[in-house]
Amino acid sequence: MSARLNLVAAAFALTALAYGLARFAYGLLLPRIRDDLGLSPSTAGWIGGSAFAAYCIGIVLAFLLGGRLGPRRVAMLAGLTATIGMALVSVASSGWVLGLAITLTGLSTGLTSPPLAAAVTQAFGERDRPRANGTINAGTAAGIVFSGLATLATDGAWRELYAVFAGLGGIVTLWLRFALPAGPAESGSAGLQLTVLKRPGLAGLAAGAFLMGLSSTAIWTFGADILRGDLAFSGTQVALAWIALGSAGTLGAATGLLTARFGVGRVHRLALLGTVLGEIGLAVGSAASPSSPVPGFAAMSLFGTAYIVASGTFLIQGIHLLPDRPDLGLGIPFLTLAVGQTVGAPLFGSLVEKAGSGSALVAFAMIAGSATVWRGQATPISPRVAPAPPGRAPE
Repeated sequence: MSARLNLVAAAFALTALAYGLARFAYGLLLPRIRDDLGLSPSTAGWIGGSAFAAYCIGIVLAFLLGGRLGPRRVAMLAGLTATIGMALVSVASSGWVLGLAITLTGLSTGLTSPPLAAAVTQAFGERDRPRANGTINAGTAAGIVFSGLATLATDGAWRELYAVFAGLGGIVTLWLRFALPAGPAESGSAGLQLTVLKRPGLAGLAAGAFLMGLSSTAIWTFGADILRGDLAFSGTQVALAWIALGSAGTLGAATGLLTARFGVGRVHRLALLGTVLGEIGLAVGSAASPSSPVPGFAAMSLFGTAYIVASGTFLIQGIHLLPDRPDLGLGIPFLTLAVGQTVGAPLFGSLVEKAGSGSALVAFAMIAGSATVWRGQATPISPRVAPAPPGRAPE
């Protein structure tokens, strides 16, 4: 296996671990966890929100530590944090312990993406980076599929599942030791410089990411709960719907190719439309008498594809706006997306308790539609030479 292919494979695996297992498996297993620990919807929402808040902290830490530790060590720290968090979930006996564990898993996701973006920038030329980053970003979907399959195989035994996930986390963390570049990051990729926030287009990008992140928590945190409680899905059907969501999300690996052909703005608006239709479809299914599982499966699949593609467009456009700071180019939109999710999870839980899941889903679908405030780049992103950081020659 070539060094570059090994890098992409290990980064894909870390993304699957941190996002698909450590972060989003909570939503899949929430019905069983709530039953065992006696959690209310609002408490479950606050716990989910703690993961998104920790994600924000993790991204900032990745910015601050990247220049000193380098991509490899920060990525290994992400893997280790995910492993410890999932191990703690497996022994959680109360909402407080669970909240601490889920917070650690959220921290791991924040630590994950910036060092991977920096590693890709070091290993790949300008032309190949969107494809590499798009492929790595699709690791989230692969992790979701794996968590769904594992849930089916174990009949939703969440403690045992999280113990297995923690074991896998140790393996992936060790793999990163041999796959990512060693040494400190490039001098232009270190620290957190507020002057970059003035780059044209960055404010709109961040606003769109915040709104999309807020709306997405309706599915990521409460999707499985809605399928079971409102659409009368069995545990097996919930796991299958999660697998459908992740399988559809693997199409996000083509995000780099789509944006190169049609432009970031067009691809992103289409993805947002898919998010809106997915959430409204689930709302319609929850309002009607559950006579068929098809609407639920269709809604989850559509959301899966739409979310991975939309997050991929934020990643690609952010790096395009900050070619000299790929860690910040990825980290800023992902940070504001996570801030939106931090707000959205407890907000959706409270809204469900007051107005019902159908009304809450429609409200959050409207928020997803409002994310089109960010127009993105209308024309395809063409390869160009990035400005050279101090002390580094252009490629």
